[in-house]
Amino acid sequence: MKNFIEPRVLKGFRDFLPAQEIERRHLTEIIEKNFRSFGFVPIDTPALEYADILLGKMEGEINKQVYRFADNGGRDVALRFDLTVPFARFCAEHYSELVLPFKRYHIAKVWRGENTQRGRYREFTQCDADIVGTKSLATDAEIILLMRQTILALLQGGGITIKINHRGLFNRFLSELKLGEKSADVLRAVDKLAKTGEEAVMENLIDISGKAEAEKIMRWVKAKDLEELIALTGGPSDESNELGLLFKYFTDAGISDAGQNGSSLVLDPSITRGLDYYTGIVFETFLNEMPEIGSICSGGRYDNLAALYTKENLPGVGASIGLDRLIAALDALQEKQGKPANQTGFADCAILCSNEDDAGKYQALAKRFRDAGLAVTVFTEAKKPVQQYIQAEKQGIPWVLTIEETGLSLREIATRQDYKDLSAEEAIKTIKK
Repeated sequence: MKNFIEPRVLKGFRDFLPAQEIERRHLTEIIEKNFRSFGFVPIDTPALEYADILLGKMEGEINKQVYRFADNGGRDVALRFDLTVPFARFCAEHYSELVLPFKRYHIAKVWRGENTQRGRYREFTQCDADIVGTKSLATDAEIILLMRQTILALLQGGGITIKINHRGLFNRFLSELKLGEKSADVLRAVDKLAKTGEEAVMENLIDISGKAEAEKIMRWVKAKDLEELIALTGGPSDESNELGLLFKYFTDAGISDAGQNGSSLVLDPSITRGLDYYTGIVFETFLNEMPEIGSICSGGRYDNLAALYTKENLPGVGASIGLDRLIAALDALQEKQGKPANQTGFADCAILCSNEDDAGKYQALAKRFRDAGLAVTVFTEAKKPVQQYIQAEKQGIPWVLTIEETGLSLREIATRQDYKDLSAEEAIKTIKK
């Protein structure tokens, strides 16, 4: 007897069945449409890079999560763990070909060997948008407004809260505490506040800085407004002025922290973003009805990232939507609201097969519908009509078309309503309604 290899996938990796992949593609199309509406253009980079390119001087958890190995040529290589670092390399390598400021988006898979949980996998898709070549605070505002518009378009109802902070202001505060050299450790500790809770973070901060300083850091993290942060840092600064101006931009754009269309933009000193390369404004986005799912979109300014690869000054600001976490959040939200899961059909219409010899005629009819902008699948086996209706229903196809002697017969699967003796044009109009 033949010995078969057991079919299986690695932990944290997944196959996607058609219904799942259709949903992913649908959401990706919405994201891409919104990114392009702001004037962003697409790029792509290799999944595999030289390890020193990806890791640079980076330390901490990310270093441990990277898939790194020697290839067949003995080169030290790694799979990209995000899309921002490869983008920095891309900008340095193609600097002379870019028109600055350069607005790009990139939707692709990345890999991290981290612990798996709901909405968090080892292979996942990120949807990034960045602006490089300018330090203008207006670009920080535009990135946040872009992500706000995109997330609201994806939700089609339901509210979000975008929590904003300034890494530079937090670093200034840590310098006042003589903790500048430990800033990376403090930032990573505070970044886990929502995941591990205040008590665990406090214990970690005490280990890093001592109890007195840890208590001051926690006071900072729990501050309620910009005035309190300014007081804790000893007075106004360039960073606090930037935060004030950023929220003025939002007010002038007709958006405020009072919330509009289900969204709020608020100051939150606990938002630090754990990665080392952020230098200015940082933010994270949460679903109001599902805050426990964590941030579904985050980003910030990283003025020094490209300095690892070029002498050219390439300040940047960007953000990323985690597609897989977003889908998990949307599914959980639908479940919480008692709504049926989103179902997108394989096509708009199916043409039934009565006689396999007429396959060419079925394809000719399908072309007329496709030319009219409809997605049409042609069944190729002459099974009983009821069997073909069942097949269409299982695939989420809402309409079924049959060629009869007197014309076309159209059935709406959900209601079982039939429309008889139609021309192709009449059938197309009926489906489009």
